[in-house]
Amino acid sequence: MLTTLLVLLADLAIAKMGAGIGAGIAAIGAGIGIGKIGGSAVEAIARQPESVGDIRSNMIVAAALIEGVAFFAIVVCLLILFI
Repeated sequence: MLTTLLVLLADLAIAKMGAGIGAGIAAIGAGIGIGKIGGSAVEAIARQPESVGDIRSNMIVAAALIEGVAFFAIVVCLLILFI
């Protein structure tokens, strides 16, 4: 009885640790992705200043998609944590 309880508690602690690590990796990945998009957009604008509007709109759409994926990953980590 006590050993099964300890095993269940150990699994819960591992799940919490895994959810925290997963949320951290998702946030780091989103930061790296948006940083690369921003750097590439600035470089593209420097090469062709006349196409600022198109580059900016495409950059915003790509950044929003990356943020959506990161948000989804963090929600999955929270579901693992609380369910």
